[in-house]
Amino acid sequence: MSYTAPQTDIQHILTHIIEIDDLIAKGLLGDLDKDLITAILQEAGKFASDEIAPLNKTGDKQGCRLKEGTVTTPEGWQELYTQWQEAGWAALSAPAEFGGQHLPHTIAQCVGEFWNSANMAFGLCPLLTQGAVDAIAQHASQELKDIYLPKMVSGQWTGTMNLTEPQAGSDLAAIATKAVPQEDGTYRITGTKIFITYGEHELTENIIHLVLARLPDAPEGTKGISLFLVPKFLVDEDGNRQSRNDLLCTGLEHKLGIHASPTCVMSFGNKDGAVGYLVGQENKGLMAMFTMMNLARLSVGTQGVAVMEASTQHAIAYANDRLQGTAPQSPKGTMDPIIKHPDIRAQLSHCQATIMACRAICLMTAKYIDLSERSLSDEDKTYAANMAALFTPIAKAFSTDCGLEVTSTGIQVHGGMGFIEETGSAQHYRDARILPIYEGTNGIQAMDLMFRKIPQEGGSTVAQLIKELTQINNGLDDAPDIKDKIKTALSDALQDLNETLAFLQSLEANDPTGHLYAATPFLKLFGLNLGSALLIKGAVSAAKANSPDQDRQIALATLFVNQLLPQTSGLKQHIMHTSQASKDLTGAILNDEEL
Repeated sequence: MSYTAPQTDIQHILTHIIEIDDLIAKGLLGDLDKDLITAILQEAGKFASDEIAPLNKTGDKQGCRLKEGTVTTPEGWQELYTQWQEAGWAALSAPAEFGGQHLPHTIAQCVGEFWNSANMAFGLCPLLTQGAVDAIAQHASQELKDIYLPKMVSGQWTGTMNLTEPQAGSDLAAIATKAVPQEDGTYRITGTKIFITYGEHELTENIIHLVLARLPDAPEGTKGISLFLVPKFLVDEDGNRQSRNDLLCTGLEHKLGIHASPTCVMSFGNKDGAVGYLVGQENKGLMAMFTMMNLARLSVGTQGVAVMEASTQHAIAYANDRLQGTAPQSPKGTMDPIIKHPDIRAQLSHCQATIMACRAICLMTAKYIDLSERSLSDEDKTYAANMAALFTPIAKAFSTDCGLEVTSTGIQVHGGMGFIEETGSAQHYRDARILPIYEGTNGIQAMDLMFRKIPQEGGSTVAQLIKELTQINNGLDDAPDIKDKIKTALSDALQDLNETLAFLQSLEANDPTGHLYAATPFLKLFGLNLGSALLIKGAVSAAKANSPDQDRQIALATLFVNQLLPQTSGLKQHIMHTSQASKDLTGAILNDEEL
């Protein structure tokens, strides 16, 4: 499948929404400058187009194979990974002290989008490894860092995240994997984990598993979970591979999509127990794992952007080639490319506007993560960390829900041919379907936004964000040409956001469960406001700077704000009809009396 990295759109967001020049001027990005960023993105885009994308379709067809505990990836996968690793792409945002380049997460997310657009099944491997590197770097002992991080940062070893168990699903309080302390300071791990991405493969000489488990005397629930580093092969103090650890891949899941990414059932401790090393403190493993999970949630949001981009590029190419019917302005009897038909043009334009809104949300989330680490004052770091926390569930859930809509539209543009596997459009939809599910289902993200992120800092963080969105809207006064096109759409939507937020807060005070029914539509309402405001910010800035692509960016913002943002009105009505009414209705529909 062909793919071209959207360099112009990425540069627009970095310049006019992220304001990367300001970060460089303040010295927050080290020696990085705009020219170097452009060079990195161009090289990454070329690698994605020339090397990764050609294996996407063949990988989907072949999938992975499991034989006697060994997983074999599709043809060409080994050579591709080696080429990718030797080119240094694994080390982009990793700590410099372990061989990384310490580039901003914002740039790493741009590059990650390219990998995942070109081939999402391949892009999953570095996604998980980077998260594992961050968790180890922030929470492990210096000894573990020195042994494991250099080879993980270089890409010589990969990393995984082992949370889910058959009986637990997303309920981590129910995990049963055990960790028994040994006299030498290690732990023996026994248990089964499922849905482990790249849990077994032949691409690298070692795989480093981060595993949640319970100590024998651990408290019940999430307060009794610890985190352990469990390598596939044990290593000496210099990182040299020794004997095989007591762990095994016992099954591969047969999935709807991402066929070339091995999703493994992992069994730990079939003999004496797998040797593991404590990361962080006992019974506080979930806090350490959340370092990895939060970055992974943003990266999954970026995957949503990536698969939308790939699907839309695919659909546009098909629409330019497919001759069918006569376009309105063409002579009678003409066979025109379907891209000339208004309905097709509208569908594809909606897709591109949605991609830009979601991309802006994800990259703004990454910017706040960067500022939480790189700002010069503790006050600025705290502010940025709070904003990153608020943005993360929206970036993950809104972008991946949109991913399903856009990839479905990609099939629709193809017509009946979209439903045929040979055209390739269906793969994007199949791959996209996992995104609202893993790294915390989108329902969990909505509840996280409602219960944890909205109330943080006594509600001051969300209040500040809404104030900033309002200021962006007020900034239209300085761009009358754009304001005339957009008019009062964002003002109305922000009012919907404020009214639903106040309603839900009052509802929570009187009904401890009723507002749960509104969490998902509220997240979407918030995402529509956030994406609209960021697109407006970018359009106004591009116009002021007389940017070469200002007409496109103004058009994208105008379309999104005028045609997609008005959904907030209906979402507000949806939310206002929650609480006891929703419980009564669902109870009647689902026959609660018979349950």
